[in-house]
Formats: sequence, C-alpha cells, structure tokens
Amino acid sequence: MLSRKQKHILIKFFSMFSVVRGYNILIVVIAQYLTSIYILAHDKPLKQVVFDLNLLMLVLASSATIAGGYIINNFYDSEKDLINKPIKSRLDRLVSQNTKLSFYFVLNFLAAIMASYVSFRAVIFFSVYIFCIWFYSHKLKKLPFLGNLTSAVLTIAPFFAIFMYYKNFETVIFVHAIFLFLMISMRELTKDLENIKGDLALDYKTIPVVYGAKVSKMMLTVLIILALIPAYFLLFTFEVGYMYLFFYLSLVMLFLFLVLLWKSKTKTHYLILHNILKFIIVLGVFSIVLINVDVVLNRI
Repeated sequence: MLSRKQKHILIKFFSMFSVVRGYNILIVVIAQYLTSIYILAHDKPLKQVVFDLNLLMLVLASSATIAGGYIINNFYDSEKDLINKPIKSRLDRLVSQNTKLSFYFVLNFLAAIMASYVSFRAVIFFSVYIFCIWFYSHKLKKLPFLGNLTSAVLTIAPFFAIFMYYKNFETVIFVHAIFLFLMISMRELTKDLENIKGDLALDYKTIPVVYGAKVSKMMLTVLIILALIPAYFLLFTFEVGYMYLFFYLSLVMLFLFLVLLWKSKTKTHYLILHNILKFIIVLGVFSIVLINVDVVLNRI
C-alpha cells in the first residue's frame, strides 16, 4: 500500500504528465529517431545513427522545448480549457501555476544546455523555437489563419532541427514534410471546430469563430484535396517501400473523414474527426519502418 505522501507525489506526477502531454512527446521522440534512421540518414550505419550523441541531444532538447510549450500553452488556456476540457482541466489544476511556470523555465534552460552540446547554431535554433512557442501561446493562437499556420509550423520544427543536422536535401523528404504539414493543418482546424464553445466565450478569433463552421469545412476539404498531391508523388514517383500501404489507407481514411465532416454538427462529432487525423499521423510515424523492413539486418 502506498502512503499518503506517495499517493500525493503520484497524483502530482500524473497531473504534470497530463500538462506536458507526455504521450505526445514520446511519439515525437520515436518519430525523430525513425525519420533519422529511415529517411534523413538512410545511408549511414544503424549504430552510428542510434548511438549518435548529437542526435540524442537534439531529440532531448526538442522534448524539453515541446514539454515547456505545452506548459505555457496550458497556462494561457487555463480558462478556456475549463469549458472545452473540464475533466483534463481538473487533473491539470492539481499542480499550481507557480510550479508549472518554474518547471517551464527549467525545461527551457535544459533545452539550451543540451543544444549547446551540438553547436551554437542549435542553441540559436532552440532559443528562437522557445520564443516562437511563447509568442504563439500568448498572442498568435487567438488569430485566424496565422494561429493555425504557426501551430502547424511549430509542430514540425523539431524535425527541421534533425533535417539541418543531417543536411539531407533529397526531394522525397520535402514531399513527406508537405504531407505531414497538411495533415497537421487539418488537425489544427478540426480542433478549432471542436473547441469553438470555449473560443467564443474567451474571444479567441479562430477561423470557425470568425467565419463559421461551413467555411471551416470548405477549408478542410481544400486541404484534403491538396494532400492528394504529395500522396500521389509518394505513391507513384518516389520509392517508399511498403509504406505505400499507409498512404493508401490514409487516403481511405481521409475520404471517410470528408464524408463525416459535412455531417458533423456537435463537439463529439468533431472529436471523432480529430481522433481520425491523430490516428493517421501516429500511424504514419510507425509506418516509416515500412520504407525498408530489412534495415535493421542490412545496416548493423
């Protein structure tokens, strides 16, 4: 049996884990390593990539920065989350705002220290990244279009750090990035539809609030059509191994998403749509291994 103090510590841990969305950070870590192994550094020995200390520091710096970003975002959205996410909000509030902010500064400091192990340019990159996350949370997320665009860019920024480290400029990498960017943009706009009640109450000028649900649905339809372009090239122009199975499945799921989108009216409906996009993105991360299923055997 756990003592009262141990239970208190455990509850605080789960609360902070919820605030920093540890499950999302874990997915980003896996995605960065799989992207490095199978795409960005596919010509290097497996051990050289996996045990690269510079890569590890970049991944850890990304994780610390993203965790800090979730904390500052939670700080500014605390009132809105009481409306949109009442259950999660109650769990998040078990840790005081002062504790969260202290942890935020510690995480950002650690990110700078870990980036300094790699290079001064890495420190500059993460310093700018940290500032942009704060500015987005403080100002930009309340603005239509600019808030969505910034959020999507900030989401893929950790992969840009890895990309610049390996300096691999193959065209297929940019096509993968465009597909991911469009998927994340769709997710952000769907989240705005899902959270419209809280956004209205706190005067967030999101696309659904300013232009309405119909215009938001039209924009999502356009984004799906645009996503067909990189998907086509990845299926029929570039060599992606067995990952073609993921792209075919994602197209089917996007068609299902589109059908459900125009029938959706409630928060629950938009939550389902949001989860469909999250599933596609997470599945895409783990499907990277399908690019070359023999990579572990051939590159040791």
